[in-house]
Amino acid sequence: MKGIFTLTASAMVLMAAQASAQDLRVAVYTSSEPHLKLLNQLADGFKASHPGVSVRFETIPVADYTQKLSFQVAGGKAPDVAWMMEDAAPAFIEANILMDLTPVLQAFPNYDIADFTDPAMALWRKGDQVYGVPFSTSPFLIYYNKAMFDKAGLEDPKQIAEKGEWNMTKFQEVSKQLVAANPGKYAFEFKDGEGYASRMTHALLPPIRAYGGDLWEDGKCGLESPGAVKAVQQIHDMVFKDKTIVPPGTQGDYFSGNSAMTVNQISRASKMKEAGFDWGVAPLPTGPNGEEGPVIGQAGFVVFEASPNKELAAELVAQMTDKEGVAALAQFFPPARRSVLTSDAFLNKNQYLSPEMMGFVAAGIEKGRVVAAHERVPQILAAMKPRVDALWRPDADVAKSLQGVCAAIQPLL
Repeated sequence: MKGIFTLTASAMVLMAAQASAQDLRVAVYTSSEPHLKLLNQLADGFKASHPGVSVRFETIPVADYTQKLSFQVAGGKAPDVAWMMEDAAPAFIEANILMDLTPVLQAFPNYDIADFTDPAMALWRKGDQVYGVPFSTSPFLIYYNKAMFDKAGLEDPKQIAEKGEWNMTKFQEVSKQLVAANPGKYAFEFKDGEGYASRMTHALLPPIRAYGGDLWEDGKCGLESPGAVKAVQQIHDMVFKDKTIVPPGTQGDYFSGNSAMTVNQISRASKMKEAGFDWGVAPLPTGPNGEEGPVIGQAGFVVFEASPNKELAAELVAQMTDKEGVAALAQFFPPARRSVLTSDAFLNKNQYLSPEMMGFVAAGIEKGRVVAAHERVPQILAAMKPRVDALWRPDADVAKSLQGVCAAIQPLL
């Protein structure tokens, strides 16, 4: 068995013995009450048609999610179903520990797997086999605190974008003005406040894509390319020279009003009802010359081959991701189903985002590229971490630091 995952026969027997034949465990990395309420509602529909079956959603903190899920699998205690991040999917597929869902999906009434877009399914297929179903194909967006922009006398990112001026140069410029007008606050916080830890690639990728680069592509590291160096140098300057981006070791917390902007996806809109300030969303800044590089994050449901309930678990995945299930999930998680993506319910009836905001979401899905993934991503991230940590020092030589990152990960690509 390849990669970091090795399940012995005895571990599989232990897993089977520990799990109830009618008890399905589903690992997720959300702790959001609205998310969990919706997931449980979908599970209730499944339980109604499967008497005696129980479904438990178990939250693993996002910062440790993939690592802890890997440990559960290696220890013979894997859940039946897991919410899988896009960057980890190839590693789990390559390790041959996920169930081929194709027969169950094809047999499920009115499932219509062809309704999923081909780009959205690319990560989850291996030949003709389907090892996961994406329920969220969500572009990265700028969330902004309108009150902080108003205090600085600035147009907000949506207004700037509508004028065609929302680029990385403008982003740095307004960030300085925001900090000057809002003492004790930051202009920007990386995704989920984890840009120096579990979200380090999500911190680097949007600016690098804006400058025409990527983390890696076609087996080659892209972090030492001229565009990537320019992008990361700009972000480094904003952290340590401008002091506008939340620095390492500090919690900015956009959702509590301590940062004017952050990057996230529409699933986080459910947190905004408790934020206590006027807010909005806008596209990511383009490159200095207007180049677009939208980033799409993706999550899918997978079933572990070692699950003693794998056929039942696959039916649960099928029901949660049929047209009705995806339509329900779409209030938080942008769909990969064409029929739902173009529906009035998705574009005009989101309880948190206006139709105009949802237009940014739809455009991001249409134009964006999924976060860089790889079958060896756990090893790649482990090799990257100490070198990226060295990058986030005030005196770091950005170009040399990025060359060091590439030297560490190129053999793994």
